[in-house]
Amino acid sequence: MAKGEGADQFSNASLLQKPSTDDGIKLATKHEPKNRLSVCNKLCYAIGGAPYQITGCAIGFFLQIYLLDVALLDPFYASIILFVGRAWDAITDPTVGFLVSRSPWTRFGRMMPWIVASTPFAVLCYFLIWYVPMVDQGKVIWYLIFYCGFQTLQTCFHVPYSALTMFISSDQKERDSATAYRMTVEVLGTLIGTAVQGQIVGMANAPCIPTGDLNSTDLQVTPSVDLNSTNLLVTPSVNITEPQASLGDLRNAYLIASGVICSIYVLCAVVLFLGVKEQKETCRVRSEPMSFFQGIRMVMGYGPYAKLVMGFLFTSLAFMLLEGNFALFCSYTLGFRNDFQNILLVIMLSATLAIPFWQWFLTKFGKKTAVYVGTTSVVPFLISVVLVPSNLIVIYIVSFAAGVSVAAAFLLPWSMLPDVVDDFKIHNPDSQGHEAIFYSFYVFFTKFASGISLGVSTLSLDFAGYVTRGCTQPAEVDITLKVLVSAAPVFFIIIGLIIFISYPINEEKRRGNRKLLEEQRENEVDSETDSTELNAI
Repeated sequence: MAKGEGADQFSNASLLQKPSTDDGIKLATKHEPKNRLSVCNKLCYAIGGAPYQITGCAIGFFLQIYLLDVALLDPFYASIILFVGRAWDAITDPTVGFLVSRSPWTRFGRMMPWIVASTPFAVLCYFLIWYVPMVDQGKVIWYLIFYCGFQTLQTCFHVPYSALTMFISSDQKERDSATAYRMTVEVLGTLIGTAVQGQIVGMANAPCIPTGDLNSTDLQVTPSVDLNSTNLLVTPSVNITEPQASLGDLRNAYLIASGVICSIYVLCAVVLFLGVKEQKETCRVRSEPMSFFQGIRMVMGYGPYAKLVMGFLFTSLAFMLLEGNFALFCSYTLGFRNDFQNILLVIMLSATLAIPFWQWFLTKFGKKTAVYVGTTSVVPFLISVVLVPSNLIVIYIVSFAAGVSVAAAFLLPWSMLPDVVDDFKIHNPDSQGHEAIFYSFYVFFTKFASGISLGVSTLSLDFAGYVTRGCTQPAEVDITLKVLVSAAPVFFIIIGLIIFISYPINEEKRRGNRKLLEEQRENEVDSETDSTELNAI
Protein backbone atom coordinates (compact mmCIF):
# COMPACT_ATOMS: atom_id res chain seq x y z
CA MET A 1 0.00 0.00 0.00
CA ALA A 2 1.07 3.61 -0.56
CA LYS A 3 0.89 4.40 3.14
CA GLY A 4 3.39 1.68 4.08
CA GLU A 5 5.77 2.60 1.30
CA GLY A 6 5.71 6.22 2.35
CA ALA A 7 6.52 5.27 5.94
CA ASP A 8 9.58 3.30 4.86
CA GLN A 9 10.95 6.02 2.62
CA PHE A 10 10.74 9.15 4.73
CA SER A 11 12.65 10.18 7.81
CA ASN A 12 11.35 10.67 11.33
CA ALA A 13 11.20 14.42 10.74
CA SER A 14 9.02 13.83 7.73
CA LEU A 15 6.86 11.46 9.70
CA LEU A 16 6.14 14.21 12.18
CA GLN A 17 4.44 16.10 9.37
CA LYS A 18 2.46 13.11 8.22
CA PRO A 19 -1.24 13.05 9.26
CA SER A 20 -1.86 10.68 12.12
CA THR A 21 -4.13 7.65 12.06
CA ASP A 22 -6.70 9.68 13.94
CA ASP A 23 -6.57 12.27 11.18
CA GLY A 24 -7.19 9.55 8.62
CA ILE A 25 -10.17 8.34 10.61
CA LYS A 26 -11.48 11.88 10.78
CA LEU A 27 -11.09 12.23 7.02
CA ALA A 28 -13.02 9.03 6.38
CA THR A 29 -15.67 10.07 8.89
CA LYS A 30 -15.91 13.44 7.24
CA HIS A 31 -16.43 11.72 3.90
CA GLU A 32 -19.15 9.36 5.18
CA PRO A 33 -21.87 11.82 6.27
CA LYS A 34 -22.03 13.19 2.72
CA ASN A 35 -23.83 9.98 1.80
CA ARG A 36 -26.39 10.32 4.60
CA LEU A 37 -29.65 12.15 3.97
CA SER A 38 -31.89 13.55 6.68
CA VAL A 39 -35.64 13.05 6.60
CA CYS A 40 -35.97 16.75 5.76
CA ASN A 41 -33.61 16.37 2.79
CA LYS A 42 -35.57 13.39 1.51
CA LEU A 43 -38.90 15.18 1.90
CA CYS A 44 -37.67 18.30 0.11
CA TYR A 45 -36.26 16.14 -2.67
CA ALA A 46 -39.52 14.21 -2.92
CA ILE A 47 -41.64 17.36 -3.05
CA GLY A 48 -39.70 18.43 -6.13
CA GLY A 49 -41.22 15.51 -8.04
CA ALA A 50 -44.81 16.55 -7.36
CA PRO A 51 -45.16 19.18 -10.16
CA TYR A 52 -44.43 16.64 -12.87
CA GLN A 53 -47.07 14.25 -11.58
CA ILE A 54 -49.68 16.90 -10.73
CA THR A 55 -49.56 18.43 -14.20
CA GLY A 56 -49.07 15.07 -15.89
CA CYS A 57 -52.10 13.62 -14.13
CA ALA A 58 -54.29 16.60 -14.99
CA ILE A 59 -53.19 16.45 -18.63
CA GLY A 60 -53.36 12.66 -18.85
CA PHE A 61 -56.85 12.33 -17.42
CA PHE A 62 -58.49 15.53 -18.61
CA LEU A 63 -56.78 16.98 -21.71
CA GLN A 64 -58.42 14.61 -24.14
CA ILE A 65 -61.93 15.21 -22.86
CA TYR A 66 -61.13 18.94 -22.56
CA LEU A 67 -60.10 19.25 -26.20
CA LEU A 68 -63.14 17.27 -27.35
CA ASP A 69 -65.93 18.54 -25.09
CA VAL A 70 -64.72 21.97 -23.87
CA ALA A 71 -62.51 23.39 -26.62
CA LEU A 72 -64.86 21.64 -29.09
CA LEU A 73 -62.12 20.41 -31.40
CA ASP A 74 -62.70 17.75 -33.99
CA PRO A 75 -61.35 14.39 -32.74
CA PHE A 76 -58.93 14.28 -35.67
CA TYR A 77 -57.32 17.60 -34.71
CA ALA A 78 -57.35 16.64 -31.03
CA SER A 79 -55.43 13.46 -31.89
CA ILE A 80 -52.86 15.52 -33.81
CA ILE A 81 -52.34 17.84 -30.82
CA LEU A 82 -51.97 14.97 -28.38
CA PHE A 83 -49.61 12.98 -30.58
CA VAL A 84 -47.44 15.88 -31.75
CA GLY A 85 -47.20 17.30 -28.23
CA ARG A 86 -46.04 14.02 -26.75
CA ALA A 87 -43.77 13.18 -29.68
CA TRP A 88 -42.16 16.63 -29.45
CA ASP A 89 -41.75 16.17 -25.72
CA ALA A 90 -40.08 12.81 -26.31
CA ILE A 91 -37.60 14.40 -28.71
CA THR A 92 -36.70 17.17 -26.28
CA ASP A 93 -35.88 14.73 -23.47
CA PRO A 94 -32.60 13.35 -24.88
CA THR A 95 -31.71 16.83 -26.14
CA VAL A 96 -32.09 18.31 -22.68
CA GLY A 97 -30.29 15.29 -21.24
CA PHE A 98 -27.23 16.01 -23.41
CA LEU A 99 -27.30 19.71 -22.58
CA VAL A 100 -27.56 18.95 -18.87
CA SER A 101 -24.66 16.49 -19.04
CA ARG A 102 -22.54 19.23 -20.65
CA SER A 103 -23.56 21.93 -18.21
CA PRO A 104 -20.77 23.41 -16.06
CA TRP A 105 -20.83 23.14 -12.31
CA THR A 106 -22.19 26.22 -10.50
CA ARG A 107 -22.41 27.08 -6.83
CA PHE A 108 -26.03 25.81 -6.97
CA GLY A 109 -25.03 22.56 -8.67
CA ARG A 110 -25.31 21.31 -12.21
CA MET A 111 -28.96 20.20 -12.19
CA MET A 112 -30.57 22.85 -10.00
CA PRO A 113 -30.14 25.89 -12.34
CA TRP A 114 -32.15 24.07 -15.02
CA ILE A 115 -34.96 23.40 -12.55
CA VAL A 116 -35.14 26.97 -11.31
CA ALA A 117 -34.86 28.68 -14.71
CA SER A 118 -37.56 26.56 -16.38
CA THR A 119 -40.22 26.87 -13.67
CA PRO A 120 -41.80 30.31 -14.40
CA PHE A 121 -42.05 29.72 -18.15
CA ALA A 122 -43.45 26.21 -17.67
CA VAL A 123 -46.13 27.57 -15.36
CA LEU A 124 -47.18 30.19 -17.92
CA CYS A 125 -47.45 27.66 -20.76
CA TYR A 126 -49.40 25.23 -18.58
CA PHE A 127 -51.96 27.90 -17.71
CA LEU A 128 -52.47 28.84 -21.36
CA ILE A 129 -53.10 25.20 -22.32
CA TRP A 130 -56.40 25.43 -20.45
CA TYR A 131 -57.47 28.70 -22.04
CA VAL A 132 -59.81 28.58 -25.05
CA PRO A 133 -58.83 31.27 -27.59
CA MET A 134 -61.63 33.36 -29.01
CA VAL A 135 -60.65 32.71 -32.64
CA ASP A 136 -61.84 29.25 -33.70
CA GLN A 137 -59.48 29.05 -36.67
CA GLY A 138 -56.41 29.35 -34.45
CA LYS A 139 -57.31 26.80 -31.79
CA VAL A 140 -55.22 23.96 -33.17
CA ILE A 141 -52.11 26.16 -33.52
CA TRP A 142 -52.69 27.64 -30.05
CA TYR A 143 -52.80 24.28 -28.32
CA LEU A 144 -49.88 22.91 -30.34
CA ILE A 145 -47.66 25.88 -29.39
CA PHE A 146 -48.42 25.94 -25.68
CA TYR A 147 -48.68 22.17 -25.23
CA CYS A 148 -45.31 21.65 -26.93
CA GLY A 149 -43.87 24.64 -25.07
CA PHE A 150 -44.98 23.30 -21.72
CA GLN A 151 -43.66 19.84 -22.46
CA THR A 152 -40.28 21.28 -23.41
CA LEU A 153 -40.00 23.44 -20.31
CA GLN A 154 -41.21 20.65 -18.06
CA THR A 155 -38.52 18.46 -19.57
CA CYS A 156 -35.97 21.10 -18.53
CA PHE A 157 -37.32 20.58 -15.00
CA HIS A 158 -37.87 16.85 -14.88
CA VAL A 159 -34.79 15.43 -16.60
CA PRO A 160 -32.35 17.25 -14.26
CA TYR A 161 -34.58 16.41 -11.32
CA SER A 162 -34.61 12.70 -12.23
CA ALA A 163 -30.83 12.63 -12.68
CA LEU A 164 -30.49 14.42 -9.34
CA THR A 165 -31.18 11.02 -7.74
CA MET A 166 -27.59 10.05 -8.50
CA PHE A 167 -26.19 13.25 -6.94
CA ILE A 168 -28.01 13.58 -3.64
CA SER A 169 -26.07 10.60 -2.28
CA SER A 170 -23.64 7.98 -3.51
CA ASP A 171 -25.05 5.38 -1.12
CA GLN A 172 -27.43 2.91 -2.76
CA LYS A 173 -29.65 2.50 0.30
CA GLU A 174 -30.00 6.24 0.72
CA ARG A 175 -30.97 6.64 -2.91
CA ASP A 176 -33.54 3.85 -2.63
CA SER A 177 -34.97 5.47 0.49
CA ALA A 178 -35.09 8.89 -1.19
CA THR A 179 -36.77 7.30 -4.21
CA ALA A 180 -39.44 5.78 -1.96
CA TYR A 181 -40.07 9.22 -0.45
CA ARG A 182 -40.22 10.66 -3.95
CA MET A 183 -42.67 8.08 -5.26
CA THR A 184 -44.92 8.56 -2.23
CA VAL A 185 -45.05 12.30 -2.84
CA GLU A 186 -45.42 11.85 -6.60
CA VAL A 187 -48.39 9.54 -6.19
CA LEU A 188 -49.74 12.06 -3.70
CA GLY A 189 -49.16 14.60 -6.48
CA THR A 190 -51.38 12.58 -8.80
CA LEU A 191 -53.97 12.57 -6.05
CA ILE A 192 -53.70 16.36 -5.74
CA GLY A 193 -53.85 16.80 -9.50
CA THR A 194 -56.91 14.59 -9.75
CA ALA A 195 -58.60 16.29 -6.80
CA VAL A 196 -57.91 19.86 -7.88
CA GLN A 197 -58.72 19.37 -11.55
CA GLY A 198 -61.55 16.89 -11.06
CA GLN A 199 -63.40 18.55 -8.20
CA ILE A 200 -63.18 22.11 -9.51
CA VAL A 201 -64.19 21.06 -13.01
CA GLY A 202 -66.83 18.70 -11.66
CA MET A 203 -68.60 21.53 -9.85
CA ALA A 204 -69.12 23.28 -13.19
CA ASN A 205 -69.88 20.22 -15.28
CA ALA A 206 -71.98 21.43 -18.22
CA PRO A 207 -74.86 19.17 -19.31
CA CYS A 208 -74.36 17.01 -22.35
CA ILE A 209 -76.03 17.55 -25.70
CA PRO A 210 -78.70 14.95 -26.65
CA THR A 211 -77.80 13.04 -29.79
CA GLY A 212 -81.25 11.81 -30.73
CA ASP A 213 -80.45 8.24 -29.67
CA LEU A 214 -83.42 5.95 -30.20
CA ASN A 215 -82.95 4.65 -26.68
CA SER A 216 -83.36 8.17 -25.26
CA THR A 217 -86.65 9.30 -26.77
CA ASP A 218 -87.22 11.80 -24.00
CA LEU A 219 -84.17 13.81 -25.05
CA GLN A 220 -84.62 16.49 -27.66
CA VAL A 221 -82.39 19.23 -28.96
CA THR A 222 -83.28 22.22 -31.07
CA PRO A 223 -81.66 22.40 -34.51
CA SER A 224 -80.38 25.91 -33.77
CA VAL A 225 -77.98 24.88 -31.01
CA ASP A 226 -74.50 26.29 -31.57
CA LEU A 227 -71.86 23.94 -30.12
CA ASN A 228 -69.27 26.72 -30.13
CA SER A 229 -71.33 29.09 -27.99
CA THR A 230 -69.98 29.80 -24.51
CA ASN A 231 -73.56 30.32 -23.31
CA LEU A 232 -74.61 26.84 -24.38
CA LEU A 233 -77.53 25.57 -22.34
CA VAL A 234 -79.55 22.39 -22.65
CA THR A 235 -83.06 23.15 -23.85
CA PRO A 236 -85.90 22.91 -21.31
CA SER A 237 -87.20 19.74 -22.97
CA VAL A 238 -84.17 17.80 -21.74
CA ASN A 239 -84.89 15.68 -18.70
CA ILE A 240 -81.97 16.37 -16.34
CA THR A 241 -81.66 16.58 -12.56
CA GLU A 242 -78.45 18.60 -12.17
CA PRO A 243 -78.44 22.42 -12.37
CA GLN A 244 -77.88 23.84 -15.81
CA ALA A 245 -74.41 25.22 -16.47
CA SER A 246 -72.95 27.02 -19.44
CA LEU A 247 -69.94 25.96 -21.42
CA GLY A 248 -68.35 29.26 -20.37
CA ASP A 249 -68.63 28.24 -16.70
CA LEU A 250 -66.90 24.98 -17.50
CA ARG A 251 -64.08 26.78 -19.30
CA ASN A 252 -63.63 29.14 -16.35
CA ALA A 253 -63.46 26.14 -14.03
CA TYR A 254 -60.58 24.70 -16.05
CA LEU A 255 -58.74 28.03 -15.78
CA ILE A 256 -59.24 28.17 -12.01
CA ALA A 257 -57.97 24.61 -11.64
CA SER A 258 -54.91 25.37 -13.77
CA GLY A 259 -54.18 28.48 -11.66
CA VAL A 260 -54.22 26.41 -8.46
CA ILE A 261 -51.93 23.79 -9.99
CA CYS A 262 -49.52 26.49 -11.22
CA SER A 263 -49.24 27.85 -7.67
CA ILE A 264 -48.45 24.38 -6.33
CA TYR A 265 -45.85 23.90 -9.09
CA VAL A 266 -43.95 27.05 -8.04
CA LEU A 267 -44.14 26.18 -4.34
CA CYS A 268 -42.70 22.71 -4.89
CA ALA A 269 -39.83 24.09 -6.99
CA VAL A 270 -38.95 26.56 -4.21
CA VAL A 271 -38.95 23.78 -1.58
CA LEU A 272 -36.67 21.63 -3.76
CA PHE A 273 -34.23 24.48 -4.33
CA LEU A 274 -34.02 25.41 -0.65
CA GLY A 275 -34.01 21.91 0.83
CA VAL A 276 -31.69 19.85 -1.42
CA LYS A 277 -27.96 20.22 -1.88
CA GLU A 278 -26.46 18.65 -4.97
CA GLN A 279 -23.19 16.77 -4.39
CA LYS A 280 -20.38 17.55 -6.76
CA GLU A 281 -18.67 14.67 -8.55
CA THR A 282 -15.17 14.34 -7.08
CA CYS A 283 -14.29 10.69 -7.51
CA ARG A 284 -13.62 10.60 -11.25
CA VAL A 285 -13.13 12.87 -14.18
CA ARG A 286 -16.27 12.97 -16.30
CA SER A 287 -16.03 11.57 -19.80
CA GLU A 288 -16.29 13.74 -22.88
CA PRO A 289 -19.89 14.59 -23.90
CA MET A 290 -21.46 12.33 -26.48
CA SER A 291 -23.47 13.15 -29.57
CA PHE A 292 -27.15 12.23 -29.81
CA PHE A 293 -26.57 9.02 -31.75
CA GLN A 294 -23.59 8.04 -29.62
CA GLY A 295 -25.85 8.34 -26.59
CA ILE A 296 -28.48 6.12 -28.21
CA ARG A 297 -25.88 3.49 -29.06
CA MET A 298 -24.43 3.63 -25.57
CA VAL A 299 -27.65 3.32 -23.56
CA MET A 300 -29.57 1.00 -25.87
CA GLY A 301 -26.46 -1.09 -26.48
CA TYR A 302 -26.25 -1.78 -22.76
CA GLY A 303 -28.33 -4.93 -22.26
CA PRO A 304 -29.75 -4.40 -18.74
CA TYR A 305 -30.83 -0.86 -19.58
CA ALA A 306 -32.45 -1.88 -22.87
CA LYS A 307 -34.42 -4.68 -21.21
CA LEU A 308 -35.51 -2.45 -18.33
CA VAL A 309 -36.66 0.32 -20.66
CA MET A 310 -38.46 -1.98 -23.09
CA GLY A 311 -40.19 -3.85 -20.27
CA PHE A 312 -41.46 -0.68 -18.66
CA LEU A 313 -42.24 0.79 -22.07
CA PHE A 314 -44.99 -1.77 -22.61
CA THR A 315 -46.28 -1.80 -19.03
CA SER A 316 -46.30 2.01 -18.98
CA LEU A 317 -48.15 2.05 -22.29
CA ALA A 318 -50.86 -0.06 -20.68
CA PHE A 319 -51.36 2.42 -17.85
CA MET A 320 -51.17 5.38 -20.28
CA LEU A 321 -54.02 3.98 -22.35
CA LEU A 322 -56.04 3.47 -19.19
CA GLU A 323 -55.25 6.97 -17.94
CA GLY A 324 -55.97 8.76 -21.20
CA ASN A 325 -59.33 7.12 -21.84
CA PHE A 326 -60.69 6.47 -18.35
CA ALA A 327 -62.62 9.74 -18.08
CA LEU A 328 -64.41 9.06 -21.37
CA PHE A 329 -64.96 5.42 -20.38
CA CYS A 330 -66.59 6.41 -17.08
CA SER A 331 -68.66 9.14 -18.70
CA TYR A 332 -70.05 7.21 -21.67
CA THR A 333 -69.54 3.44 -21.35
CA LEU A 334 -70.26 3.19 -17.61
CA GLY A 335 -72.69 6.12 -17.58
CA PHE A 336 -71.09 7.90 -14.60
CA ARG A 337 -70.63 11.29 -16.23
CA ASN A 338 -70.93 13.20 -12.96
CA ASP A 339 -68.87 10.76 -10.89
CA PHE A 340 -65.76 10.06 -12.95
CA GLN A 341 -63.66 12.63 -11.07
CA ASN A 342 -64.50 10.88 -7.78
CA ILE A 343 -63.60 7.50 -9.28
CA LEU A 344 -60.23 8.88 -10.37
CA LEU A 345 -59.74 10.28 -6.87
CA VAL A 346 -60.31 6.83 -5.35
CA ILE A 347 -57.69 5.30 -7.67
CA MET A 348 -55.06 7.91 -6.77
CA LEU A 349 -55.87 7.75 -3.04
CA SER A 350 -55.42 3.99 -3.10
CA ALA A 351 -52.13 4.36 -5.00
CA THR A 352 -50.83 6.88 -2.46
CA LEU A 353 -51.62 4.58 0.45
CA ALA A 354 -50.02 1.58 -1.32
CA ILE A 355 -46.58 3.12 -1.95
CA PRO A 356 -45.19 2.22 1.52
CA PHE A 357 -46.42 -1.34 1.02
CA TRP A 358 -44.59 -1.72 -2.29
CA GLN A 359 -41.44 -0.20 -0.82
CA TRP A 360 -41.56 -2.85 1.92
CA PHE A 361 -42.36 -5.54 -0.64
CA LEU A 362 -39.44 -4.78 -2.94
CA THR A 363 -37.09 -4.60 0.05
CA LYS A 364 -38.35 -7.96 1.34
CA PHE A 365 -38.76 -9.92 -1.89
CA GLY A 366 -36.76 -7.97 -4.47
CA LYS A 367 -37.59 -5.46 -7.18
CA LYS A 368 -37.97 -7.96 -9.99
CA THR A 369 -40.54 -9.96 -8.01
CA ALA A 370 -42.35 -6.74 -7.19
CA VAL A 371 -42.64 -6.00 -10.91
CA TYR A 372 -44.45 -9.27 -11.58
CA VAL A 373 -46.74 -9.13 -8.56
CA GLY A 374 -47.51 -5.42 -8.80
CA THR A 375 -48.13 -5.28 -12.53
CA THR A 376 -50.20 -8.45 -12.85
CA SER A 377 -52.44 -7.50 -9.91
CA VAL A 378 -54.22 -4.92 -12.08
CA VAL A 379 -55.20 -7.42 -14.80
CA PRO A 380 -58.27 -8.91 -13.02
CA PHE A 381 -59.63 -5.42 -12.43
CA LEU A 382 -59.07 -4.32 -16.02
CA ILE A 383 -61.09 -7.33 -17.13
CA SER A 384 -63.83 -7.00 -14.52
CA VAL A 385 -64.42 -3.30 -15.21
CA VAL A 386 -65.80 -4.16 -18.66
CA LEU A 387 -67.53 -7.43 -17.73
CA VAL A 388 -69.24 -6.52 -14.47
CA PRO A 389 -72.59 -4.76 -14.94
CA SER A 390 -72.42 -1.00 -14.45
CA ASN A 391 -72.72 -0.40 -10.70
CA LEU A 392 -71.19 2.61 -8.93
CA ILE A 393 -70.31 0.76 -5.72
CA VAL A 394 -68.62 -2.06 -7.64
CA ILE A 395 -66.67 0.48 -9.71
CA TYR A 396 -65.42 2.21 -6.56
CA ILE A 397 -64.23 -1.13 -5.13
CA VAL A 398 -62.53 -2.09 -8.39
CA SER A 399 -60.93 1.37 -8.64
CA PHE A 400 -59.52 1.17 -5.11
CA ALA A 401 -58.02 -2.24 -5.81
CA ALA A 402 -56.59 -1.11 -9.15
CA GLY A 403 -54.89 1.84 -7.44
CA VAL A 404 -52.66 -0.60 -5.55
CA SER A 405 -51.19 -1.75 -8.85
CA VAL A 406 -50.89 1.84 -10.09
CA ALA A 407 -48.63 2.52 -7.10
CA ALA A 408 -46.27 -0.24 -8.20
CA ALA A 409 -46.20 1.18 -11.71
CA PHE A 410 -45.13 4.54 -10.26
CA LEU A 411 -42.49 3.27 -7.85
CA LEU A 412 -40.67 0.46 -9.60
CA PRO A 413 -39.25 2.11 -12.77
CA TRP A 414 -37.59 4.93 -10.84
CA SER A 415 -36.43 2.57 -8.12
CA MET A 416 -34.76 0.20 -10.61
CA LEU A 417 -33.17 2.74 -12.93
CA PRO A 418 -30.37 3.73 -10.48
CA ASP A 419 -29.42 0.03 -10.25
CA VAL A 420 -28.81 -0.06 -14.00
CA VAL A 421 -26.73 3.13 -13.85
CA ASP A 422 -24.62 1.62 -11.06
CA ASP A 423 -24.19 -1.56 -13.07
CA PHE A 424 -23.05 0.47 -16.08
CA LYS A 425 -20.50 2.33 -13.94
CA ILE A 426 -18.98 -0.95 -12.76
CA HIS A 427 -18.69 -2.39 -16.27
CA ASN A 428 -17.55 0.90 -17.79
CA PRO A 429 -15.29 2.56 -15.20
CA ASP A 430 -13.74 4.88 -17.78
CA SER A 431 -17.10 6.22 -19.02
CA GLN A 432 -18.57 8.46 -16.34
CA GLY A 433 -20.94 11.41 -16.03
CA HIS A 434 -23.73 10.07 -18.25
CA GLU A 435 -26.49 9.82 -15.62
CA ALA A 436 -28.64 12.49 -17.30
CA ILE A 437 -28.47 10.58 -20.59
CA PHE A 438 -29.77 7.38 -19.01
CA TYR A 439 -32.66 9.20 -17.35
CA SER A 440 -33.51 11.35 -20.36
CA PHE A 441 -33.68 8.39 -22.74
CA TYR A 442 -35.91 6.48 -20.36
CA VAL A 443 -38.29 9.46 -20.23
CA PHE A 444 -37.94 9.78 -24.01
CA PHE A 445 -39.22 6.29 -24.71
CA THR A 446 -42.07 6.44 -22.19
CA LYS A 447 -43.28 9.83 -23.45
CA PHE A 448 -43.05 8.76 -27.07
CA ALA A 449 -45.18 5.75 -26.20
CA SER A 450 -47.59 8.05 -24.41
CA GLY A 451 -47.89 10.23 -27.51
CA ILE A 452 -48.62 7.23 -29.67
CA SER A 453 -51.21 5.90 -27.21
CA LEU A 454 -53.04 9.23 -26.90
CA GLY A 455 -52.95 9.95 -30.62
CA VAL A 456 -54.06 6.48 -31.66
CA SER A 457 -56.82 6.29 -29.05
CA THR A 458 -58.28 9.69 -29.97
CA LEU A 459 -58.07 8.85 -33.67
CA SER A 460 -59.77 5.52 -32.99
CA LEU A 461 -62.64 7.36 -31.30
CA ASP A 462 -62.93 9.59 -34.36
CA PHE A 463 -63.19 6.56 -36.66
CA ALA A 464 -65.75 5.01 -34.30
CA GLY A 465 -67.98 8.09 -34.67
CA TYR A 466 -67.40 9.95 -31.39
CA VAL A 467 -70.01 12.72 -30.85
CA THR A 468 -68.61 15.82 -29.13
CA ARG A 469 -70.39 16.40 -25.79
CA GLY A 470 -73.05 13.91 -26.71
CA CYS A 471 -75.19 12.42 -23.92
CA THR A 472 -74.82 9.06 -25.62
CA GLN A 473 -72.31 7.61 -28.05
CA PRO A 474 -72.61 5.07 -30.86
CA ALA A 475 -72.09 1.42 -29.97
CA GLU A 476 -68.78 1.47 -31.86
CA VAL A 477 -67.45 4.11 -29.45
CA ASP A 478 -68.38 1.98 -26.44
CA ILE A 479 -66.56 -1.00 -27.94
CA THR A 480 -63.51 1.14 -28.74
CA LEU A 481 -63.35 2.49 -25.18
CA LYS A 482 -63.57 -1.03 -23.74
CA VAL A 483 -60.64 -2.11 -25.91
CA LEU A 484 -58.60 0.95 -24.95
CA VAL A 485 -59.05 0.55 -21.17
CA SER A 486 -59.09 -3.26 -20.92
CA ALA A 487 -58.00 -5.51 -23.79
CA ALA A 488 -55.10 -3.37 -25.05
CA PRO A 489 -53.59 -2.68 -21.57
CA VAL A 490 -53.71 -6.38 -20.66
CA PHE A 491 -51.97 -7.24 -23.94
CA PHE A 492 -49.17 -4.71 -23.34
CA ILE A 493 -48.70 -5.83 -19.73
CA ILE A 494 -48.15 -9.43 -20.87
CA ILE A 495 -45.52 -8.32 -23.41
CA GLY A 496 -43.72 -6.21 -20.79
CA LEU A 497 -43.58 -9.04 -18.27
CA ILE A 498 -42.19 -11.42 -20.89
CA ILE A 499 -39.35 -8.97 -21.55
CA PHE A 500 -38.62 -8.74 -17.81
CA ILE A 501 -37.86 -12.45 -17.68
CA SER A 502 -34.42 -11.75 -19.17
CA TYR A 503 -33.70 -8.67 -17.01
CA PRO A 504 -30.39 -9.65 -15.34
CA ILE A 505 -30.16 -7.41 -12.24
CA ASN A 506 -31.68 -9.38 -9.37
CA GLU A 507 -31.14 -8.80 -5.64
CA GLU A 508 -27.92 -10.82 -5.56
CA LYS A 509 -26.54 -8.75 -8.43
CA ARG A 510 -27.58 -5.52 -6.72
CA ARG A 511 -25.82 -6.47 -3.49
CA GLY A 512 -22.67 -7.39 -5.43
CA ASN A 513 -22.72 -4.08 -7.29
CA ARG A 514 -23.22 -2.19 -4.08
CA LYS A 515 -20.21 -3.89 -2.52
CA LEU A 516 -18.03 -3.14 -5.53
CA LEU A 517 -19.04 0.52 -5.56
CA GLU A 518 -18.32 0.83 -1.85
CA GLU A 519 -14.87 -0.67 -2.41
CA GLN A 520 -14.26 1.81 -5.23
CA ARG A 521 -15.21 4.71 -2.99
CA GLU A 522 -12.98 3.42 -0.19
CA ASN A 523 -10.07 3.15 -2.61
CA GLU A 524 -10.74 6.68 -3.79
CA VAL A 525 -10.76 7.92 -0.18
CA ASP A 526 -7.45 6.14 0.38
CA SER A 527 -6.04 7.74 -2.75
CA GLU A 528 -7.16 11.17 -1.61
CA THR A 529 -5.61 10.52 1.81
CA ASP A 530 -2.32 9.44 0.24
CA SER A 531 -2.31 12.51 -1.97
CA THR A 532 -2.90 14.71 1.06
CA GLU A 533 -0.06 12.99 2.94
CA LEU A 534 2.40 13.42 0.05
CA ASN A 535 1.49 17.07 -0.32
CA ALA A 536 2.05 17.61 3.41
CA ILE A 537 5.57 16.12 3.29
